[in-house]
Amino acid sequence: MKNYKSNRNIVYSCKYHVVWCPKYRREVLVNGVDNRLRDLINQVLTEKEAEALELEIMPDHVHLLVEVDPQFGIHRLVKHIKGISSKILREEFPWLKSRLPSLWTNSYFVSTVGGAPLEDIKKYIENQKKV
Repeated sequence: MKNYKSNRNIVYSCKYHVVWCPKYRREVLVNGVDNRLRDLINQVLTEKEAEALELEIMPDHVHLLVEVDPQFGIHRLVKHIKGISSKILREEFPWLKSRLPSLWTNSYFVSTVGGAPLEDIKKYIENQKKV
């Protein structure tokens, strides 16, 4: 059986694969920045009651598999992670300021994952009138 989460209003299973990069895809997530970024991401996820299912920090990009309350939204979660991590990392690692005007690009990739295949869901919906 699937593991579902709930809040006061809904029961959900919303998992997302998110990828984002430093400005100019510079390889700056190294030499301790990566470890501190991992801590900051986990801190934000805890505060926002989201769950990291997988996290990998490469020198020039971040992969995060996360489950988040759909009422909070993946866009708000990514915005919080990028905003907080940029501010703190640039304070704690001053060399980042000289390499980049801002730490992150404005863009990111997100894709929903998990659940039944699309065709199965379509068939399930189509068959509702027959039940």
